[in-house]
Amino acid sequence: MDKPIDPKTKRARRNRKLLTMLFILIPVIAIIAILSLFLLSGSINKENLRFATVSRGDLRSSVSATGKVVPAHEETLVSPLTTRIRELYVSPGDSVAAGTPLLRIDLENAETEYQRSADEAAIKKYDMRQADLASETNLAGLEMQIQAKEMAVERLYATYLNERRLDSIGSGTGERIREAELAWKTGRLELQQLRGQLANERKIAQAAASRRNLEGNISDRNLEMARKTLDEARLLAPISGTVTWLNTTLGATIAAGEKVAVVSDLTSFKILAELPEGHADKLSVGGPVSILAGGKEMEGKIMNINAQSNSGMMSFTVLLPPEKASELRPGVNAQVGVIYDELTDVIRIPRGSFFNGPGKYDLYVKEGNRIVRRTLRLGAGDRNWIEVISGLTPGEEIVISDITDLTAPAYRL
Repeated sequence: MDKPIDPKTKRARRNRKLLTMLFILIPVIAIIAILSLFLLSGSINKENLRFATVSRGDLRSSVSATGKVVPAHEETLVSPLTTRIRELYVSPGDSVAAGTPLLRIDLENAETEYQRSADEAAIKKYDMRQADLASETNLAGLEMQIQAKEMAVERLYATYLNERRLDSIGSGTGERIREAELAWKTGRLELQQLRGQLANERKIAQAAASRRNLEGNISDRNLEMARKTLDEARLLAPISGTVTWLNTTLGATIAAGEKVAVVSDLTSFKILAELPEGHADKLSVGGPVSILAGGKEMEGKIMNINAQSNSGMMSFTVLLPPEKASELRPGVNAQVGVIYDELTDVIRIPRGSFFNGPGKYDLYVKEGNRIVRRTLRLGAGDRNWIEVISGLTPGEEIVISDITDLTAPAYRL
């Protein structure tokens, strides 16, 4: 008859079976995990990747803009008339002082026009003087007539009074009194008429003089414009600087208003820049910007902002520090970072080509001898750094080179 198995013995047997199964399963699970890792990831050459170390530091938040270096001060000369280029006195690239002749153009028509205007102005002055003398003579004649008429009226009045006195002593007649009174009253009316005529003639003379003065002013302005056109046609350098552009085609016909030369002051520069209008709120006059131009990094300030956008872009002007002028040349493309905030003691990584603004990014982080894809949240960035909001800790290494061809969740190095 079988004896019942002791419970302690049963537990011991069961424990031995479990231990045996664990010793078998653990290596199998490890093998499966290793096989899974190899199946789910590939290998990649470390030399093809560019790593950066996560660190702590300061960061200036900025938005990117593009621009071009131009002289801070330049003057464009245009031809004031339609003419031809006759002679060149300078060449592009020459340094000139203000007032230096740049080229000679055909001035025959301009000089003829100036002389014609001068003759017309002189004739107009003679005509004005002649008309003034005629008006003065006419008014003086009327004044003399009035003086003579006043004396004649006084004489007629005296005759009238004398006839009345003679009649009172019986020596005169009523008929002679009436004739003397009529002559006196007629003389008064004629005197009144002359005075009215003199007042009207004075008004007419004043209006005529005003008209002549206006015509004289027009003539003087025409002469001044002809003189100014002739002076401008001499094409002198308006400022001291460098001739950065010049029409060098001898004999070429140039139209009125056409550009013939540009003189630039190459001791100071500015940048004409633009950025998408969605970032217009980041712009402020006097605001700081970081600049990369001609391989040089420098700081600048916003001079002015165009109030209107063009094709979705806002344009603005950046003034460069004078001490950096010698390092630049006109026409060089510039990368401009419009700084709108400064962050201190933040987790950051060097900027890479993958970054196009704050948001979530799937990037590869080095873990031992692998790189593993990890979802990160990045914040603001400047030209050199990007803020890390979450997903990384200082000291870790991250791939910042182009990873568009990497698709696996992990790679062996």
